[in-house]
Formats: sequence, C-alpha cells, structure tokens
Amino acid sequence: MRRLGSTRRTVRSVRAGGRRTGRAALAGAVCAAALAALTAVPAQAHQRPQWDVKDTGVFDVRFRGLAAVSRHTAWVAGTGGTVLRTTDGGTWRDVSPPDAGELEFRDIEAFDARRAVALSIGEGEASRVYRTEDGGATWTESFRNTDAHAFYDCLTFFDRRHGLAMSDPVDGRFRILSTSDGGRTWKVLPAAGMPAAQAGEAGFAASGQCLVSAGPRDVWLATGGAARARVLHSADRGLTWTAADAPVPAGDPARGVFGLAFRDRAHGLAVGGDYRPDQASPRAAARTADTGRTWRPADRPPPDYRSGVAWLPHSRSAALAVGPTGTDLTTDGGHTWRTVDTGSYDTVDCTPDLGCWAAGEQGRVARLER
Repeated sequence: MRRLGSTRRTVRSVRAGGRRTGRAALAGAVCAAALAALTAVPAQAHQRPQWDVKDTGVFDVRFRGLAAVSRHTAWVAGTGGTVLRTTDGGTWRDVSPPDAGELEFRDIEAFDARRAVALSIGEGEASRVYRTEDGGATWTESFRNTDAHAFYDCLTFFDRRHGLAMSDPVDGRFRILSTSDGGRTWKVLPAAGMPAAQAGEAGFAASGQCLVSAGPRDVWLATGGAARARVLHSADRGLTWTAADAPVPAGDPARGVFGLAFRDRAHGLAVGGDYRPDQASPRAAARTADTGRTWRPADRPPPDYRSGVAWLPHSRSAALAVGPTGTDLTTDGGHTWRTVDTGSYDTVDCTPDLGCWAAGEQGRVARLER
C-alpha cells in the first residue's frame, strides 16, 4: 500500500502499512502496552488484542497487496489476478479485474472504498497498473510495461493525485514511474538523479512495502540481492535520490530489506532478512531517526525473516512486523521486538481509526481486535 503519516498504502481525505486458521492471540503485557498506545485510553490497557481471521472464501490465493482504508474498509490483492474488498470489516467481495487472471498482484493503494490502484509484477508486459473508481465494478488498465528489461515491484501515493511506482534496475539504475492524476496516466522519470545500482541489486515484491512515502514529497526505496542491502531516499518525489546501507542480511539474491514503514519523514523501520525458510535471519530489522540517512540494527530483532511492517496508529513507539513465521511487536521504536503470534502473514497496514489489517498465504486476511 503507502503514504500519509504511518499508514503505508492508503491515501485518506484527511492528512494529519505459523500457518494457522482461526484466531491467534497476541497475548501478554507487551501487547497490552501497545494497545494502550494504540487507543490512548488507559482503561483499556488490560484488554488483549488479537488477530481475528476473516473468511475471504478463497484458499489458493496469496495476498501480498493490502490497502487498509479504515477498520471497516480494506482491499487485498494477490495471485491469480485476485482483488477482494470489504466495507463492513469482514465480508469480502471479489472485485478482480476481468482480464487479470494470469497476473500476480503484489501491491494495491486505496484512496477510499471506491477508488484504488493495483500493481501486477513480472517481466515485460506482466507489469501493469489497473485503476478503479467504482469499488472494483470496472477497472481501467492505465499502464503496461513494454520494456523487457523492466520488472515493477511496488507503488506508493503521496496524496490522491501524486504517486510513484518502481522497477528493478534498467541500464544500471532503478526505474521510477510517476503519476500526477491519481494513476490515470504514468511517465518514466529521468534516471539522472538515481544512484547506480549494485551488481544483482533489486527490489522485493513481497509485501507492497519496498516503496513507501510519508508526507507530500518524501519517498524511500528498499533493496536487496546485492553485497549490501540499501534504502534509497528522495525528498522531491523521485527526481533525485541518496542511498544508505541498511544493517540487515545481504550478500545473496534472497537477502535484503523487504519492507519499510515511516511514521513521519524522520522515523522509519526496515524489516527483511533471508526469505528462504531454511536460512536464518539473525538481523532482520533496523531503524532510522534521520530520514534514512543512517540506519541502526535492532538491539533485539525479530527471530526470523519479516516482509511487512506498520506503525500502530497514534503511537510514536509501537509497531508490528509480520512474516511467514509470525508477528512481532515493538513498543520502543524498533529497538527491541517480541514475537506475539505465530500465524503466517506477508503484509500489514494500519489506519488512523485504530484499524490494523494483515494478509498472506492461503487467502488469510485478519484484523487486529482489542
């Protein structure tokens, strides 16, 4: 999904992300502290939040794209060209584009319950952007990649009109698409302001969080697959970029930064590691307090690879990270993380009205309850 403030994939009208089914508890005092920060109501601190798994009606789809609009409205996008939408907090409607059955949707950005932009990934013409203005009743294909060397991974929006999409390097530099009309039309930005890519460097289309924005102009791009994992930052909507090394596993095509989240333009979190289930990820998280110029490793990171991360609403210190082996919680701004659930999720997104959603394999979508 994004972004505004701490929510990765949703552009809102007011501007101020184990493989079990059923309910999985996010138990313990740490979770209660996060809930207190989430609600800002001390009397609720004794309550225990939990992932409430919603029945999507599909079991053969992996949802890596997620756009949380509110506690009641959310969009998910995944394999088989599948897009679902709920407007009542859990009854899902299939609103997939009719001609997208062979596509892999990996990111979706929603402006509200009716308007959304979805990105499919892949080489050449498999990378496409679709847009709807009527809740998914109809879709318009607004971009189709014609460069055989491009492979688009993620997209983000600064507001309802201005957004970017990113491709793996073409001719030695990451390629950036830009829109100024809400995704109706797209153009490739000049490459002159983009640093040269490392050998083998690319983005990971794992959670829709390899490209995220905060505020009207700042955007960050996560990389991996090379000798060093990096986070690139632009303060001018993608025209010029600077790169910083991130202290997460690197040196292999399966390692790097997979997901980013910024609660404002200064404070951000990075998660990643090695996505292969038989490989350890001992340093799977990092944090920044200077707009991404420098990154510090977590003092106690999640125990395994994590692909998605989101700040809890109205909190300056609490966030969730998700991956195939569980959900982790930080209450100190990313210094330390604690595993609070073992369910499998690929992406997570939170909204200002206290709605946090997660999505992943086997059609799993859940909302954080309290």
